Amino acid sequence: MTEGETRDFSVVICVYTEDRWEDILAAVASVRHQSRPALETLLVVDHNPALLERLRREYEECAADGEVRVLANAGPRGLSAGRNTGIAAARGAFVAFLDDDAVAERDWLRHFHAGYADPQVMAVGGRTEPAWASGRRPAWFPEEFDWVVGCTYRGLPPGRVRVRNVLGGNASFRRTAFDAAGGFATGIGRDGDKRPLGCEETELCIRLSRALPDAVLLIDDRAIIHHRVPPAREHFGYFRTRTYAEGLSKALVARSVGADKGLESERRYTTRVLPAGVVRGLRDAALGRPGGAGRAGAIVTGVAVAAAGYALGSWRARRGGAVFEVAPIAAGGERGSGLGNGSGTDKEAA
Repeated sequence: MTEGETRDFSVVICVYTEDRWEDILAAVASVRHQSRPALETLLVVDHNPALLERLRREYEECAADGEVRVLANAGPRGLSAGRNTGIAAARGAFVAFLDDDAVAERDWLRHFHAGYADPQVMAVGGRTEPAWASGRRPAWFPEEFDWVVGCTYRGLPPGRVRVRNVLGGNASFRRTAFDAAGGFATGIGRDGDKRPLGCEETELCIRLSRALPDAVLLIDDRAIIHHRVPPAREHFGYFRTRTYAEGLSKALVARSVGADKGLESERRYTTRVLPAGVVRGLRDAALGRPGGAGRAGAIVTGVAVAAAGYALGSWRARRGGAVFEVAPIAAGGERGSGLGNGSGTDKEAA
């Protein structure tokens, strides 16, 4: 911690649909009941006027003292611009992100807080557990692919460890990290119910490490949230779509930051973690355990589909068919656009 710096957290929750109304209320409630209270919760609504007004009515009393503020996404539609709007409006020295369909355990912010005792730490992420709508994991669904449903996957090291990137739905950053590296890139990341592209947090973390070579990024698996997995995401069709989209996204990131950094963690994952998962699944099948063959098959299919997406994304990138933008975050407490004035926007051909 630097001299005079507080450990106040602004928590940003990006929302886009009234279909998740109860989930949104639960997410906010989990932040308000933290053992280490947040300075504020910022609800950023993605181009949905009806939801914006409904949330403002819901939290009207909390808005008076700034405990919960409801903001409109001031940038283009999508999760990245929503996060940037929240960052720009944040008053805390640290900005944490929570998915709108997740709830944080009581000590979530306390564990984030502990990680920033070292002034070189620029980001701290946590562990995301799946809350399956059916009440249990589908027998065929491999833990190695829990990232498909936005959760921590098998293969990540336990404890508090240094990582290349944190996972965006359960993460925190020093506010100054965005001053150094800019905000989340638009053009990648999620956009409502469209094809679930991702990797925006990967690209940001790599860019941050380049801007600040001494920066340390951590994951602390004691900082736990529980992420709801709706019924549609328990089916193989979603699994296939999501892995394909991940390949497309990885191609964008690799084109922007270089394959060495963009695929650094993925090489270990595909050469060590996934083969071990296939062997485990086949062994379970041989022992008559349910789902073993399905898990092995899902891993092989997931790799093949992601590779196809990566190949297509790389081809498109070489033809100049994909562009995303990295905009600076405006300075100050109450920011207007969340994206700066646009004059410093860098276009990353991907």
